Amino acid sequence: MDTEHTDRNGEFLLPRSRLANERLHAMIPGGAHTYAKGDDQYPDNLAPVISHGRGAHVWDIDGNRYIEYGSGLRSVSLGHAHPRVIEAVRRELDRGSNFVRPSIMEVEAAERFLATVPTAEMVKFAKNGSDATTAAVRLARAATGRPRVAVCADHPFFSVDDWFIGTTPMSAGIPAATTELTVSFPYGDLSATEELLTRYQDEVACLILEPATHTEPPPGYLAGLRELADRHGCVLVFDEMITGFRWSEAGAQGLYGVVPDLSTFGKALGNGFAVSALAGRRDLMERGGLRHSGDRVFLLSTTHGAETHSLAAAMAVQTTYVEEGITAQLHTLGERLAAGVREAAAGMGVGDHIVVRGRASNLVFATLDENRQPSQQYRTLFLRRLLAGGVLAPSFVVSSALDDADIDHTVDVVAQACAVYRKALDAADPTPWLAGRPVKPVFRRLA
Repeated sequence: MDTEHTDRNGEFLLPRSRLANERLHAMIPGGAHTYAKGDDQYPDNLAPVISHGRGAHVWDIDGNRYIEYGSGLRSVSLGHAHPRVIEAVRRELDRGSNFVRPSIMEVEAAERFLATVPTAEMVKFAKNGSDATTAAVRLARAATGRPRVAVCADHPFFSVDDWFIGTTPMSAGIPAATTELTVSFPYGDLSATEELLTRYQDEVACLILEPATHTEPPPGYLAGLRELADRHGCVLVFDEMITGFRWSEAGAQGLYGVVPDLSTFGKALGNGFAVSALAGRRDLMERGGLRHSGDRVFLLSTTHGAETHSLAAAMAVQTTYVEEGITAQLHTLGERLAAGVREAAAGMGVGDHIVVRGRASNLVFATLDENRQPSQQYRTLFLRRLLAGGVLAPSFVVSSALDDADIDHTVDVVAQACAVYRKALDAADPTPWLAGRPVKPVFRRLA
């Protein structure tokens, strides 16, 4: 580490970050532009404000360096300022970024994407995932003439738009009539999904889900869902914001061999640059185009959706993944990290309380209390100790910029955190180690 993170009394030294957080809250609702980046997600007075990043490391404005996981909410999978991506972006910056007509970059980016994700026939780019998933829902409703959307109840987030946010505890401002059109089904349970489709016979426009998350799909599940969607005449939508690239270059659909009608990509697609994609069957996608005879669908129409530098970033990311075998690297790094964390936790007697879950390329951790129940207090304790050791880890989602030394240091810090965790479990009370309020869940009714 470049600097120490604590003083002689073990108190954290983040005075500039604390002041910057106050300035953020004074001008920006929530103090951040994404709720998951809010300072309520971090221990009290321990939410570093970032100055810059390079590779797998970031520096806060207090001068502290951290090994970072889950970079950019999982979007920066190649590491910060990746040379191939930055070079591609720089080539476009002097050539203009946005024109009154499509640029040739849009042709090339679409060709590259459809070659990378050959299960799709057409693609349209946007700037964020919510726009893409909402476009998929609108397209499904238009194609089927049905009003209802069925979302997977076990997946935490699909869109900032009303059709989804109305189903969360943060539903203020969303009419009940809108929320009532969204229904849910459990992941991995085909019979429950069929019962839902039968109950709302000829009303469900689409099934939308992440094809995989922290657990692998049960054998035959995705194929069974495909059959159910076909039999009931609804559109199958895969949200590949996370699985895209981390599962395979072609996403989970490429790995598991089940083709959705529509799919959405983002996050890793731009390595931090703003770009997302809606892709899918030509007959569906063309309803948002000019070469069909039906009613026009206002699919995606974004002023900045095809900025040349973002599309250049996406093309560079895809090239890098394919040529350098990035997905395999992510799995190797994740497997090493998961094994080390599990060994450290077991060695300190907390293996049943700090639990690493998920595919190796997309690891998360659960913090369980003395009754093995999820605990925000114990999460707070764990995050404090990680930050003190120079590890910024709301998850253990790896980037390919990590090296063995980073993983080894992380495991050492986890072991130290586990020692404190054990003390708190023995006391059946983590409060003395929190030094303030616990971290909070993103989705809650009151601030």
